[in-house]
Amino acid sequence: MAKECSFDIVSEFDKQELTNAVDQVKREVASRFDLKDSGSSIEMEADKTITVTTSDEMKLRNIYDILQSKFAKRNLSIKILDPQPIENALGGKVRQVYKLKKGLTQEIAKKIVSDIKDSKKKVQASIQGEQVRVSGKDKDDLQDIIKLLRSNDDKYDCPLQFTNYR
Repeated sequence: MAKECSFDIVSEFDKQELTNAVDQVKREVASRFDLKDSGSSIEMEADKTITVTTSDEMKLRNIYDILQSKFAKRNLSIKILDPQPIENALGGKVRQVYKLKKGLTQEIAKKIVSDIKDSKKKVQASIQGEQVRVSGKDKDDLQDIIKLLRSNDDKYDCPLQFTNYR
């Protein structure tokens, strides 16, 4: 009897890399000439949100660009950021909160499972909480599913990682 192989599809981020990226953004904002005296602040709250407060919307966009570049250098996907509407803060400042997305939502998990079933490969996909488990007898089919999902990465609203490959 052939052994069953499987892997999990998850959407997570490295907390330490995220902390390092936010710390780098804080240092760059403190040293950049156009942001130095703007009273800008970046705070991360328990791996749930990143809050950026600054004097105007242009500086807010500049800080977001810095955040994007630091994420890219640390192999963090920008898709984990869920920007909330810009709001007014005390003292004539503006604030934007970025919620951090972790785990697959039911809609995305269903979309992944339907894409896997549409591929006509001999694998089974099942939703298990905030992840999708894909199993099959042939490792080549599992590799093909990973390639398929990576090529359709823009269809999903979150970054995908493939773990527990056995």
